[in-house]
Amino acid sequence: MDLLSCMICLCFAWTTIQALYFFARRSKEIPRTRLPPGPKPFPLIGNLFELGDKPHVSLTKLSQRYGAIISLQLGQLTTVVVSSPTLAKEILRIHDQVFCNRTLPDAIQACKHADFSLAWLPVSARWRNLRTIFNLQLLGPRVLDANHANRRIKVQKLMDDVNESMRAGEAVDVGRAAFTTALNLLSQTVFSVDLADPSCQTAREFKETFWGIMEEVGKPNLVDYFPLLRKLDPQGINRRATNYFRKTILIFDRIIHQRLESRKGGNYITTNDMLDTLLNISEVKREDMDIPDTQHLFVDLFVAGTETTSATVEWAMAELLCNPEVLSKAQAELNQVIGKGKLVEESDIVRLPYLQAIIKETFRLHPVFPFLLPRKAGANIEIDGYVISKDAQVLINVWAIGRDPLTWENPNLFKPERFLGLDNQIDVTGKNFELIPFGGGRRICPGLPLAIRMLHLMLGSLLNNFDWKLENGVFPDTMNMEEKYGLTLQKAQPLRAVPKKS
Repeated sequence: MDLLSCMICLCFAWTTIQALYFFARRSKEIPRTRLPPGPKPFPLIGNLFELGDKPHVSLTKLSQRYGAIISLQLGQLTTVVVSSPTLAKEILRIHDQVFCNRTLPDAIQACKHADFSLAWLPVSARWRNLRTIFNLQLLGPRVLDANHANRRIKVQKLMDDVNESMRAGEAVDVGRAAFTTALNLLSQTVFSVDLADPSCQTAREFKETFWGIMEEVGKPNLVDYFPLLRKLDPQGINRRATNYFRKTILIFDRIIHQRLESRKGGNYITTNDMLDTLLNISEVKREDMDIPDTQHLFVDLFVAGTETTSATVEWAMAELLCNPEVLSKAQAELNQVIGKGKLVEESDIVRLPYLQAIIKETFRLHPVFPFLLPRKAGANIEIDGYVISKDAQVLINVWAIGRDPLTWENPNLFKPERFLGLDNQIDVTGKNFELIPFGGGRRICPGLPLAIRMLHLMLGSLLNNFDWKLENGVFPDTMNMEEKYGLTLQKAQPLRAVPKKS
């Protein structure tokens, strides 16, 4: 037996002892009858085999069997999964103080990202400072309004690129086109440059890198369930995540230092972009922002802002091509309100209720974050008659909530009409827990306002400027709608659609 095998055996032996001690202590602290119900765990590994390759689907099936709140033992990690709007409200709003912090996947600690990331930092004075900077000075209403012309230019560029594909009789990779637009929008807003070149080669590289981060952070990792395996990294997840994070951080580091050098010159003219704003804050209040804070903030902004936007546009287009009647209604509304062949302006969104309903219905069926980001119980607390133990991981199964037949009529049917009418004013801002793609409570996604604007502009303009059909050989009833699982849900087979003159 080689040295590595011996080490693995020793680690598992030690983990077994630790697990037995953990189970014994846990059984004394909380009677089994007080825990949420769930499948009986196996010795040592617990319920790991219950996760499968699509945990959001596996855990939805378990909730249908055991109820809207279930518990699993994933190695040494106690995990509670809630799958109803009522219980999501308990976790995210009523008891937000207890559940405001996160369990940290090992992959998110690559390159010390968890030490700087707004998304993963514990609630603290530092977290509140970063959140205030993000909400007021980076993505506040006045900042977004001031940048509306930039968004219009990028959406027009998307229309121009699609028009070139139409003239050439070529199909458009919808997800990649949306990703390129989102990437250049963010990079212009942040750095005053386009990071995606005209050939889309750099866009392809960024997309692979950003998805790599999402995939590694989201996939089940033995290290998270058996911490003693951390140094071994048996699945190579931390190693790959480190590579993806390092590549991304190095790009931002180079841009930041180029800007710092430019600012030293006496002839520098401020761009008033996001980078200048952050560097100004760093110079005035050194305790609030420094270079690592800035680098990792950009990682969060670009990885989440591009992947989530492009995935939602792709899922929406896929559903519309599978439902021609819905597509026709959307195009009729756009034609009536703004006129065929025009870009959707931000001021138009409020006058396009059916387009808004399509976005909401896409969020319901295809939430980009199927579990949101994990929460961590800060104390023993009773929820729905059961006890969630201190330090337990808590997952909100948004994917299950969106397909719950007790909440939604015909939940598997793509039907935007369910969001129309005065009696149904559900929105996505964290007030209605039937639909929380951006989360809720104090840790609701700060990028929500920008995402909502971009989604309506991009999807509405694509629908209003072109008619669409699937590639030859692909039909609505045979389209592959399988998901690719990571921290976010992507379409497993990219959507390729052929634009036609509208």
